[in-house]
Amino acid sequence: MDENDSSGLAARPLLNEGGPWGGGGSGGGGDGSNPWNQPPRGRPGRGPAGRSAIDELLRRGRARFGGSDGQDPEAGRLILWAIGGVLLLWVLWTSSHQIEPQERGVVTRLGSFAGTLEPGLRFTFPAPIDVVHKIDIKTREKNIPENGAKSQNLMLTGDQNMIDLAYAVRWNIRDPERYLYQLAEPDETVGEVAESAMRAEIARVPLNDAMGSQRGQIENRVQQRMQEILDSYRSGIAVQGIAIKQADPPSAVVEAFKSVSAAQQQAQAYLNEARAYAQQLGAKAEGEAAAFDKVYAEYKLAPEVTRRRMYYETMERVLAKTDKTIVEAPNVVPYLPLPPAQLKPGQ
Repeated sequence: MDENDSSGLAARPLLNEGGPWGGGGSGGGGDGSNPWNQPPRGRPGRGPAGRSAIDELLRRGRARFGGSDGQDPEAGRLILWAIGGVLLLWVLWTSSHQIEPQERGVVTRLGSFAGTLEPGLRFTFPAPIDVVHKIDIKTREKNIPENGAKSQNLMLTGDQNMIDLAYAVRWNIRDPERYLYQLAEPDETVGEVAESAMRAEIARVPLNDAMGSQRGQIENRVQQRMQEILDSYRSGIAVQGIAIKQADPPSAVVEAFKSVSAAQQQAQAYLNEARAYAQQLGAKAEGEAAAFDKVYAEYKLAPEVTRRRMYYETMERVLAKTDKTIVEAPNVVPYLPLPPAQLKPGQ
């Protein structure tokens, strides 16, 4: 090796014993030029010290519930037990259902109808797999109009008159599934169907029949018509009955109708009195005819005796109201009860 080579070798810097990056000492420290001594850079989406957002969230949760920055395994187990207990309570709470005697439970599984629960303690899959809707099926009553006597409910009768009608509808739920899903507003639908059926029936009868004599027939026909309409809607509703509570003329002419009604009642009372008197006279005539038949039968057996007896009985009835005394005996002067003479003073 010549001098040039030796001088070139002498000019080269000596490598550090710590490695090819230089600056290394016996302690392994450096001036920051060693990349292996640098802390790892965080990747996108990670928090301090390379932790992910989920790791950081769990760390904070464990720290809040008594952990020490994720270093205590006992705290992690407590969190898991707490989560398991909450899930168990949720399953028990949403899978057991107490159905009352007047209720039915409609079960939907993932949004589709799955069945109906009868009264008692029933079990289903927990929510949100199964959802139970409790439906009260007891008999309900709807008044039309709803505010009673405060408003009029005028209808046109068959003889072109107006009537103010108030009535009630009794109904219950026969099929909870159809009641829940077939109609958007089943309660309001019952009222509208009842009013439609009632107006159709009132339009077929005259005013007097609607106010009194045919109330029962009207109620039955309205109930039948309502049931037919609701069945065509697949409503799941059963109509129990109709009760007409008020059937009056409009308030503007109520006084005139009261006068007419009073006159009709008075005329009916006179007719009833005449019929009673006619029946009384008929009964009396029948009695007299029966008595005459008996007398005639006796007369045919003994005409002379019967004539005398009839004469005596007739004279007894005639003379019973007079103050005269008749004595049929010879040489006897009848006593005449003359009033005493009134003498004037001085005579």
